[in-house]
Amino acid sequence: MRYGLIGKNISYSFSQAYFTNKFKQLKLVSSRYDNFDLEDIEALPQVLKDYPKLKGLNVTIPYKEAVLPFLDKLSKKAEKIGAVNTIKFLKNGQLKGYNTDCYGFRKSIEPFIEPHHKKALILGTGGASKAIAFTLDQLGIIYKYVSRSPVKSNISYNDLDKKTIRQYQIIINCTPLGTFPKIEECPDIPYEYLTKEHLLYDLVYNPKKSTFLAKGEEQKAAITNGLKMLEFQAEKAWMIWNS
Repeated sequence: MRYGLIGKNISYSFSQAYFTNKFKQLKLVSSRYDNFDLEDIEALPQVLKDYPKLKGLNVTIPYKEAVLPFLDKLSKKAEKIGAVNTIKFLKNGQLKGYNTDCYGFRKSIEPFIEPHHKKALILGTGGASKAIAFTLDQLGIIYKYVSRSPVKSNISYNDLDKKTIRQYQIIINCTPLGTFPKIEECPDIPYEYLTKEHLLYDLVYNPKKSTFLAKGEEQKAAITNGLKMLEFQAEKAWMIWNS
């Protein structure tokens, strides 16, 4: 069986190593997982043509939303979220999109949530952030998006003063800032206003402790990266492909 990941600049990706190792453990000698590094999502039909035996795909930055027009069906959750990170090849040849990010995020953040964690800031507005927002809704946590170009009810990084930071006890980085090799980068927030009451969650997992998390740790905030989320969402994708 053949599986793979579509994205852009994805040589660093977690998925290929994870599934290659999984196939070894399960002794699935005929299965393989490839990275399909696409300069543009319009290249996807050619990938599908070149690899007719694909059974499943994962989708990562920046195509979680852009991939939607190429799919025949969406799961209810993926439709509500408006972003897809897992594609199943149906027996009739159709492509169905799922979102397992929401499952992975919920499973990975729940152990860290304390009773005082009632409000969250989501840094970034890309495809991954939509699954985060969906999950926070499910958990009953109020949230605001923070964006460099805010629209509607979103707020800008310039709005992040001491009062705002203290009001929102969970801060989730959904931007790629701080990802290897540019590990010195981090979201532009006033870290000095963080306290031990805060929880910082970074979808970045390479490095294990991003600059964003390190700065939070300096202020005694609880921190966690996105590695567990990726593991949970990958296992969910595997279940979908094989159901």
